[in-house]
Amino acid sequence: MLQLLVNPSNNMNFKIFKSYLVPYLFLVITVLIFVSCSESKKEDVLYNTDKMVIGGNPNDIIPFFEHWNLILGDGSNIGQATNYNNKNFFYAAKEDKEEWVVFKTPNAGNTHGTSNNTRTELAQLKKWSPMTDAKMSATLKVMNVAKTGDARVAATYSVVVGQIHSADGHENEPLKIFYKKFPGHTKGSVFWNYEINTAGDDNSTRWDYSHPVWGYDFSVVGSKEDSYPPEPENGIALGEEFSYEVKIKKGIMYLSFSSEGHETKTFAKNLISSEYIKESSIPEQVRNLFFPYGQDGVEKENAYKEEGLFFKLGSYNQTNGKNPKVNRVWCSGAETHGGDIQKQYADGNYAEVWFKSATIEVSNDAISNAGYFEANDGLSKKIVYPSEVIPFMDKFKILMGDGTNVSNLLNFEHKDFFYTVIDGTRRWVVYKTPNSGVTSKNSSNTRTELQEKREWTPEEGGKLTGTCKVMQVSVSGDARVAASYSTVVGQIHSGEGHENEPLKIFYKKFPGHTKGSVFWNYEINTAGDDNSKRWDFSTAVWGNDMSVIGTSKNDYPDEPTDGIELGEEFSYEVNVYKGVMYLTFKSDNHKTKTFTKNLISSEYTNKSHFPNQVKKLFVPIGQDGTERANAYSGELNYFKQGAYNQTNGKSPKTNIVWCTGAETYGGDITKQYENGCYTEVWFREATLGPGIPKNKLRNR
Repeated sequence: MLQLLVNPSNNMNFKIFKSYLVPYLFLVITVLIFVSCSESKKEDVLYNTDKMVIGGNPNDIIPFFEHWNLILGDGSNIGQATNYNNKNFFYAAKEDKEEWVVFKTPNAGNTHGTSNNTRTELAQLKKWSPMTDAKMSATLKVMNVAKTGDARVAATYSVVVGQIHSADGHENEPLKIFYKKFPGHTKGSVFWNYEINTAGDDNSTRWDYSHPVWGYDFSVVGSKEDSYPPEPENGIALGEEFSYEVKIKKGIMYLSFSSEGHETKTFAKNLISSEYIKESSIPEQVRNLFFPYGQDGVEKENAYKEEGLFFKLGSYNQTNGKNPKVNRVWCSGAETHGGDIQKQYADGNYAEVWFKSATIEVSNDAISNAGYFEANDGLSKKIVYPSEVIPFMDKFKILMGDGTNVSNLLNFEHKDFFYTVIDGTRRWVVYKTPNSGVTSKNSSNTRTELQEKREWTPEEGGKLTGTCKVMQVSVSGDARVAASYSTVVGQIHSGEGHENEPLKIFYKKFPGHTKGSVFWNYEINTAGDDNSKRWDFSTAVWGNDMSVIGTSKNDYPDEPTDGIELGEEFSYEVNVYKGVMYLTFKSDNHKTKTFTKNLISSEYTNKSHFPNQVKKLFVPIGQDGTERANAYSGELNYFKQGAYNQTNGKSPKTNIVWCTGAETYGGDITKQYENGCYTEVWFREATLGPGIPKNKLRNR
């Protein structure tokens, strides 16, 4: 009928058409308008604005969605996006008579695979060898990047609009095409990154090398959280159209970028023969940006030659809410409103990319990519237990900050105290405990700490290692109290006699300081039956020892120049062999420190032997005992590792060394966590084994 009405010459007298059917046509159009307006009120049809009319299905605009699965900003894989739209993430738009496909995703939602970042992104259904021909092209404009973040973090305020991803091996990314714009700037940058296919099994050392197209590369960051570099002169504005073409031929990736009013840029990158097989060949940009965070790997000689690759296209938001002290390259610390998507959208904390056209071409030799989706769908929601990250958990039990004691740690976690996280490249085990909770029988302090099940004498020995970073110490306490603002990250504990501690490894940082101190304490094994007179002798590793304190509650000593920051990685090795303890401490950009302590022959059997530090700190409060001549000889000991919070709520009037008078919120753990009154320590590696002779330590 409608065809007849709009074609009046179709065997019908025009006068009849004019006098009879035209009024009918107006009636039909009126009805259609009414129906359309009514339909626009339905929840599955999107909204109108001054700039665009939204509705319909994206495959009406770019009819190639049968080649892809669509991953949404809530982490779901909805499969092939034919005849599909979603008002929050993926829909059609019309502006100035041009039609677009919109990909939108918040700073925080559920992610896909092991990524820290949300995406509304197409992932190709087939994978192909870099030795075959493949091609992807697109014309797009970026409409929004996150409004919040940390300018010092390279990934902040950016979105990836196209990728090549590996489906095999480490599943790394030989191509990521970025758009990035700092707040207050009109123009942003377009650049592309190549991520190495890391040699060996440890992919946590991978890094990206970034190439500018228009504006800056990835490495140009701010000097402070809210301090931005100058605006790029040749950049691309939000809403400004540009195109890219990615072509693979005989192992070479050819890139072309074009935009009206900008110089066309072309690049070529070999995907099957690496130029980064030696550390000496790694670019300076990478050394400056990634090396400080331990991302200093080399690449497989044949790069991605033996792996299946696939294209991705859409809006892969690189701005997330993770704390920058975790990883200064990838963790943006942006606003996420607790993951509330609509609140993020309302205040600009999202990425939005519009595509006008896109094409894909692949070889007939391409094969199914189902294995990638099977491995990664729902992976971000899967629990990864601490025992999967550090496999010696069967040798330990744990006491947590609420007093819970668990003996079997295989496939065990606790969301408040003991769990795993990803920092951008590595998986870590988290130990977290408040200032006040349930403590062990002889302690004033809470702990989420492993305790070795095996016991051994110093003569028998043993070895414990740990690579860790302290993420938090209590922000409240008393600066005059030596234990304030500190946590113990490793111990040797005696299981007999006075049950004292021949080793405690501390991290301590005063409020307002950037750097804290690492030191270790030896506690005497007190002679006689009265253990109340025991004391510690503290030795500085980096920064100060335990005895450096403030003159009043809120008066802090000077910040240590050679200290360790929160979030800065360091490692320790405790090796006890034939009664002697050998300690080694390492951290990038810090001098390696080694120490030796005899555990079976005391140097403190007479008060005249007391160190001045002990006379200053402990003797005034009556802790002035002497030690057994044979120290810990013959006593059963065990290792401990984790977060043993030394800051508690006890009044300093009780003991000016150990009672810190910190805020505890009546023992409410949630409130303590919310207000920084807790300690949190992350470990990515740890080992347990027999003691080793000193000469073998030297030769390793």
